Amino acid sequence: METVQYIILAFVLILIFGPAILVDRSPIPETSGNVYKIGKSSELDALLSSTAHVVIDFYADWCPPCRAIAPTFSKLADDCAVTGQLAFAKVNVDHAKDVAKRYNITSMPTFLFFENGEPKPVAITVKKRSAPDGMTEERLIEKVQGADIHLLNGVVQTLAGKVHG
Repeated sequence: METVQYIILAFVLILIFGPAILVDRSPIPETSGNVYKIGKSSELDALLSSTAHVVIDFYADWCPPCRAIAPTFSKLADDCAVTGQLAFAKVNVDHAKDVAKRYNITSMPTFLFFENGEPKPVAITVKKRSAPDGMTEERLIEKVQGADIHLLNGVVQTLAGKVHG
């Protein structure tokens, strides 16, 4: 009887801790040459001082939602980056803890938006959920937490419109 209890306990432990052991911790590959990899505060400060608008992805290699949204972030950078006007950067919170702490990053992924070196909310126009077709409202987006592709895309398209328009 005691052996059966040990087998059940081992099975339960595998179910609980198995996913944590199997999480991919290899670096998330960057497919865009338009995304800056920030490793320390001075690199971020240089980028913020040389670019009007910056979108920053705070991520971790072990984070599945970070892995899921990485290709979208790279594509947005390829489609929208303009030297000196709109830049895209990634900060690995495990390697640049000081940068993550500076902006109070507590969950990943988190995307912050900067204008002229300072965090600044972006006003976007969205379709009202419970309104007739064509009705919109303006929302201020301070940050995007989680892998919300639609919201991130909306903010980036708004910033790109400022740069190009």
